[in-house]
Amino acid sequence: MSDDTPDSLIPYDEIVQEALRAVVGRVLGQVQTDGGTLPGNHHFYITFKTAAPGVDIPASLHERFPDEMTIVLQNKFWDLDVRDDGFSVGLSFNQIPSKLSIPYSAITAFVDPAVDFGLQFQAAMEDDPATEHEDAENDGGTAEERRKVEDVATTEDGSNVVTVDFGRKK
Repeated sequence: MSDDTPDSLIPYDEIVQEALRAVVGRVLGQVQTDGGTLPGNHHFYITFKTAAPGVDIPASLHERFPDEMTIVLQNKFWDLDVRDDGFSVGLSFNQIPSKLSIPYSAITAFVDPAVDFGLQFQAAMEDDPATEHEDAENDGGTAEERRKVEDVATTEDGSNVVTVDFGRKK
């Protein structure tokens, strides 16, 4: 048997990424259907590429987070509008209301720390190296919850986090 895996003519990695991002859309759609309130202790940390095509955020946030940003959907969000290709939501940053529009293709991580569930995605812009970023600190989530999210998102054994990375041949 050969160690060289042939290049696939079927884009499995893209198909799986799209399907997992649909999970995010379905969860957010359920929240929208339920009147924009999260059930129980559920809350979401959503990390996305701020410079990805289709992302629409205030210029001040883009300046502060030129590569990647994490938002929290917990108690203080409004006007959640879930679409087939992404979502928009109102959030407050330092008590300044802002509207963000995020396509699912820009999302790199989705975490619900209430149940230790997380999804990680390949970056929307694969050629850009990931850089460290601070949380957006919209009016939700405590420092302890953010540490829990980091723990879930960086679990080495893969438990509680679904990571899909089909190494691409160049």
